[in-house]
Amino acid sequence: MNGNMAKQDKTQWSSMYVWMLLVPLFWGGSFATAKHVVTEIPPLVAATIRFGMAGMILALIVTIQSVWKMDVLKVRWKGLLFIAVTGIFGYNALFFVGLHYTSVINGSLIIATMPVFTALGAVLFLKESWSGRTGLGLILTSIGVLVVITEGSLDALLSSSLNIGDLMFVAALICGVLYGLAGKAVMKDVSPLFTTTLTTLFGSLLLAVSSLLEGGWERVPHMSWQGWQEMLYMVVCGTLVGYIIFNKGVEQIGAMKASMYLNLVPIVATLASVVLYGSTVEWQQLLGMIIVLSGLYIAMFAKQK
Repeated sequence: MNGNMAKQDKTQWSSMYVWMLLVPLFWGGSFATAKHVVTEIPPLVAATIRFGMAGMILALIVTIQSVWKMDVLKVRWKGLLFIAVTGIFGYNALFFVGLHYTSVINGSLIIATMPVFTALGAVLFLKESWSGRTGLGLILTSIGVLVVITEGSLDALLSSSLNIGDLMFVAALICGVLYGLAGKAVMKDVSPLFTTTLTTLFGSLLLAVSSLLEGGWERVPHMSWQGWQEMLYMVVCGTLVGYIIFNKGVEQIGAMKASMYLNLVPIVATLASVVLYGSTVEWQQLLGMIIVLSGLYIAMFAKQK
């Protein structure tokens, strides 16, 4: 009996590793589509619409399924509010506003360190296990991301200089790490659907308040059909599906391993830019993608001898 349960748990965890591949696929695609959306409406307005629409849809699903857990909300509302402030509001607001003050390369380089800090935090504070295989995979994926972002140019890395936008990305990095670490504790024995619904609703309210200070809502009715299609993709794939799977991944495989999938986001964003907007990919970026995939395979799928 115990053997069958252990086998079932192992199969469930293995399938979670595969499901987690959808997170960078959807988030990377959202990154590429967001680049066009924010040319039509302000960043905080776009983020408010994205998470506001997603929150209302999630609330409808939770209501239909009758899975509102008010007792859980009363006990864990502080934790849920914390990950909403950090993961939904803080990260997205700082990320999109920071792009106005710094380059994509600088911002991407800073965010690319998130899996490293999340892994260290998970080992130190959440007592997650660490192995040589995990460390090697983390190093390889980090190197691969740097190669993709800088296109293999050492000059691009060395010529980067800090500015106010970079500081915003550092703050976004901190929010992302806190979200990944706190999420595991907050979501213990709680449905990822319920957790995602509440955090999305909380976060969208905070984004709405900040968007009023930014202004620009009068531009929303004039958005193009392409812009609304891209917004719909971000709502359904990037938010509804992406966050639910990521939260479930943090719950099952831990914050450290779940965060390593984020190294695939720049790869997907690059490929999406090629497919959707005709961008080109250099051989150095292809090499970086191969390194990232190799590191992820070693950390997640390769059997330890």
